[in-house]
Amino acid sequence: MQYVLLFNEAKAERDKREDPAAAGPYWGGWTAYMGAIAQSGVMVGGNALQPPETGTVLRVENGVRQVADGPFADTKEALGGYVVIEVPDLDAALEWAAKAPCAGAGSVEIRPVLPPPAA
Repeated sequence: MQYVLLFNEAKAERDKREDPAAAGPYWGGWTAYMGAIAQSGVMVGGNALQPPETGTVLRVENGVRQVADGPFADTKEALGGYVVIEVPDLDAALEWAAKAPCAGAGSVEIRPVLPPPAA
């Protein structure tokens, strides 16, 4: 079964990317985690994302597109990236999610991937 792991980080964690003293350990933790998940053979794909302030939001109201820049979620965490894994069950997905560097200073949302529609 495929699951997507959605990595949510607090702003303080995301800020470590740019802090010369904290960037090494921050990226080192992610590099080790992504290397382990890829080497295990369960990783289907995934990507890191640019910071929330680089996003664009589209809404269509009454057929009219409304486009706005920047983050709009009033949350303490933001989606930093995702990985799709293929594992036997939710328990296995939870094991991988618990190893993510953001699990202790943010959260990991685990969602089953919908199978393709039957032909």
